[in-house]
Amino acid sequence: MACSPASDQASSGVPPAASVPPAAEPSPTPSPQVPDLQTEILDDRQKTTSFPIGQFDFKNFSYELPRGWENPDGSEIKLVNGRVPPVSMAVTDKMTDEERAERKAMRRIGLTYVTTKYFDATGDGQDDAVVILKIETSGAAIPQIGYIFSWSDGKPELIWKFRTGDRADGGLKDIRAENGLLTMELYGQDRFVLGQTETGKITGDEEQLCCPIYFTRSTYKWNGNTFLMQGKRLTFSIRDPQASPIENLGDKVNANPGSKR
Repeated sequence: MACSPASDQASSGVPPAASVPPAAEPSPTPSPQVPDLQTEILDDRQKTTSFPIGQFDFKNFSYELPRGWENPDGSEIKLVNGRVPPVSMAVTDKMTDEERAERKAMRRIGLTYVTTKYFDATGDGQDDAVVILKIETSGAAIPQIGYIFSWSDGKPELIWKFRTGDRADGGLKDIRAENGLLTMELYGQDRFVLGQTETGKITGDEEQLCCPIYFTRSTYKWNGNTFLMQGKRLTFSIRDPQASPIENLGDKVNANPGSKR
């Protein structure tokens, strides 16, 4: 009788070949997690106050727009239930100059309410309201507008309006009161608010927009008419929190334009 292959292997003393499992596929490298840059703005600090300004409805209110974000006709923008949608008016080459101008004049930015913080920004012993609004965009950008209101004659009085940039490009990290001063932090190197607008990038600031690795702390004092910057601007490393901050970094870069720092 003919032997089967299995019988042959058994009789020869050679064990049957073991099946080799397929090689495991290498695990894909996970993408870096994009940080939540609104953590401090949206935390629970200073969300309420016992002063009358804490009862005002800033979600249904009209706001002046800061330089660079004004409506074409200079009008204010009114939130309804915390939002006003943008008005986009397209123009084409087929339109006359007058038609294009008319449509552009009808454009309006959109705004969304973000939060209100209550603290004494002016040093008079009364809490003020710091209202943060987000400019509506079609993407992931987070440009914002800040408003500081005091309480006067039974209503909020605007004492400062300013805009901030987008994420690592001068975006708002935090705003608070410290040691009788208003402290503001913007993402980026030596980024701060000057008047109504955020300053631009300095030479060598090449952070990835989504993921800032520096922020700048500046302080301001109310003089009864405006907020004036106090002391030095401090640039901190997010990657190395133990590193000492760099003072007035932009001034040093401008003084040595050929330096790579």
